[in-house]
Amino acid sequence: QLQAVESGGGLVQSGGSLRLTCVASGFTTDYGAIGWFRQAPGKEREGISCLNSDDNRANYVDSVKGRFTISTDNAKNTVYLQMNDLKPEDSAIYYCAPVLITTGLQPECVLRPIDDDSWGQGTGVTVSS
Repeated sequence: QLQAVESGGGLVQSGGSLRLTCVASGFTTDYGAIGWFRQAPGKEREGISCLNSDDNRANYVDSVKGRFTISTDNAKNTVYLQMNDLKPEDSAIYYCAPVLITTGLQPECVLRPIDDDSWGQGTGVTVSS
């Protein structure tokens, strides 16, 4: 069973930074791809970043490009999301999960979970203006 324990969220002022941590179980961070998702109140969950372990290539949704960075520590089976220059619209519950990888000559991770029915509790981020 795929499980993840997210932490590191909190309350921060606009322009501030946070680093989220996801400890994985049931899957390993050095195989396949892992992603971060978020869900704001009243909105659907959206994928924001993913990292392909094969080549360390990352993808980001436009709204977080240049501000967020995804990384892994495979020895700890842990995924991080460094979030800088936070904005009020970044306020949400953040989750991590294994994600799909495209096929072809240059596989890349996509912002879709492998199992859309298996999520951790997430960690909340609130950005005040």
